[in-house]
Amino acid sequence: MPRTHGDGVIHVNHMAAVVEVDEPIHNLHYKAGNENDDKIGEYVASLIPDGATIQMGIGSIPNAVLSKLHNHKDLGIHTEMFSDGVIPLIEKGVVNNSRKTEFIHKTVATFLMGSKKLYDFVHDNPSVAMLDVAYVNSPLNILRQPAVHAINSAIEVDLTGQVCADSIGTRMFSGIGGQMDFMRGAALSPGGKPILALPSITNKGESRIVPTLKEGAGVVTTRAHVHYVVTEYGIATLQGKSIRERAYALAKIAHPSHRDALYASIRKRFGPCSSFPSH
Repeated sequence: MPRTHGDGVIHVNHMAAVVEVDEPIHNLHYKAGNENDDKIGEYVASLIPDGATIQMGIGSIPNAVLSKLHNHKDLGIHTEMFSDGVIPLIEKGVVNNSRKTEFIHKTVATFLMGSKKLYDFVHDNPSVAMLDVAYVNSPLNILRQPAVHAINSAIEVDLTGQVCADSIGTRMFSGIGGQMDFMRGAALSPGGKPILALPSITNKGESRIVPTLKEGAGVVTTRAHVHYVVTEYGIATLQGKSIRERAYALAKIAHPSHRDALYASIRKRFGPCSSFPSH
């Protein structure tokens, strides 16, 4: 178990009992991303400027994004969690947290998941601050960091921009985590961008950009809070657009095999419009 700096430091006098356990900490190893993950990583990285503060989750897409940031400068990390993909950027000096307004020169997180290399890296490392989730995930603290770019994912996104990230219909798949906290905080951060990144289809070939969310699906992030949606087919910029404009922008980055059906759904819902593709 690594000894980390931050809010997890507790004096032994504050403990009623201590039980020593000698067994390896759980290691999490991620599968290598595929070509689509790589494309998504490139698109997301193109949205991130030098000096930005990054929040990301875990998995092949966040790792793909991180792998595309090696030519960036002066990035910061303020995130609920991070994994192995951050280490090369810190070692290279790409992530130095020099432009942050709080915890300058420190990588801030609440928890970690990764390999032994990650746990060895953070062990007694004063440049990593593991802080209370009430601080890290507070939108009031997030927005104070410069150009926060929050990178999150979703199970499905409907054509108006509503995001379901925790359920498949009525079946719960995961928790909401800090997605809403960081999406809102990034939107309010000067120069920040709330970004949703997801593959265009599921493993079964079903579109993840849909006319409407499945019955019983929960809206984790509202359409009012979504600014950018990224798939392997491009970037949909939603901020400031009408519902009709959002629908066409999202259909354009859907998988080609599903676009005609999405365009037909848009025409049925909003009627024909000469400004947009007829398809």
